[in-house]
Amino acid sequence: MRLFNIFVIASMVLGVLAGWAAHTFMSVEQAASFAEGLSVITTIFLRMIKMIIAPLVFATLVAGIAHMEDAAAVGRVGVKSIAWFLLASIVSLTVGLLMVHLIQPGAGMALDPTALADRAVAPAAKLTLKEFLTTHLVPDSIIKAMANNEILPIVIFSLFIGTAVASIDDRAPAVLNLVEQVSAIMLKVTGYVMLVSPAAIFASLASVIATKGLDILGAYAKFVGGFYLSLGVLWTLLLAALILIVGLKGLKLIAGIREPMLLAFSTASSEAAYPGTLAALQKFGVSRKVASFVLPLGYSFNLDGSMMYCTFATLFIAQIYGIELTLMQQITMLGLLMVTSKGMAGVPKASIVVIAATLAYFGLPEAGIGIILAVDQLLDMGRSATNVVGNSVASAVVAKWENQIEDPEAAEARPA
Repeated sequence: MRLFNIFVIASMVLGVLAGWAAHTFMSVEQAASFAEGLSVITTIFLRMIKMIIAPLVFATLVAGIAHMEDAAAVGRVGVKSIAWFLLASIVSLTVGLLMVHLIQPGAGMALDPTALADRAVAPAAKLTLKEFLTTHLVPDSIIKAMANNEILPIVIFSLFIGTAVASIDDRAPAVLNLVEQVSAIMLKVTGYVMLVSPAAIFASLASVIATKGLDILGAYAKFVGGFYLSLGVLWTLLLAALILIVGLKGLKLIAGIREPMLLAFSTASSEAAYPGTLAALQKFGVSRKVASFVLPLGYSFNLDGSMMYCTFATLFIAQIYGIELTLMQQITMLGLLMVTSKGMAGVPKASIVVIAATLAYFGLPEAGIGIILAVDQLLDMGRSATNVVGNSVASAVVAKWENQIEDPEAAEARPA
């Protein structure tokens, strides 16, 4: 187990113990003061998250879109891959949306948003289509949008810049190189910010339990259990699509990626499973040409587990504060997450960054990040394993469409 994971687990245990001790041995006023003092740590962490959102979204999206010319060069494979990724994204986001409404994991917490320093009264409740198109879609100033962390205008501006860079004959190498360097720097900065997360986990758990008691752990159990149940539904849909398109032999692929899945689950990193997944796909019979293209593209555009978590966790936070989002808001959220989840690919704790941006966009309490952060490590393990399954299914499906998949027995007989 990595040292960082040990720190995360230790911070969770210590947070629960400190919160229980404060709730048990302090008066209500003292416990509230204790929680207020710890909230400084959580607030600093949240501000650090907000600090990196705008440059991170801009740099990663521009760099990714500027390289999309590679996908166009492979013709049909690129088009079919993107089509599958979009379909899988819609399914993943929708499953998270429907399951969080069905399970209602946050309904029992009943936290009061008016008690927060960053009081949140969702302004999006009055959102209309006209307001969305004229105010929240196209920025009148990209500097203003970045200053206010308005994620969608930043995405729109990044789409224009990335497309323009890709359309230039020499692809503006100086600009592209600069953007890639900024992207690499911001990824490193994000890693530094996430090193503070154990302290934020401790502070968040301790402050919540100090004021609410250990009963709130039941809501955490419902949240974690509900999320893994939702992952089970998503896995079922992915396997059904695999069998429908590839046939029953697709089950051999799932057996073949067992070790990469376990590696992704234990390390909470789907990237760590990349080499094993690529080898398993070729052993199953997916051609090297297709596997070598679809799999890395999928790691940027097809993180099924992470996308599902974004809708599940965002609406969970709305539930724990008793804030209801309209149907229009939820549809807008799906579209927003569809795009921003692509721009965050490969970022450590990417889902947390995406969720933070979504909360800010809809005016939901940003302190909710601290609530889900306490159990995020447990959920990240399931998300990572699901990302491996989703990308493996995508590679096999595209290979089948291209007649670039051979019988598994013949593939096993062929020398590596």
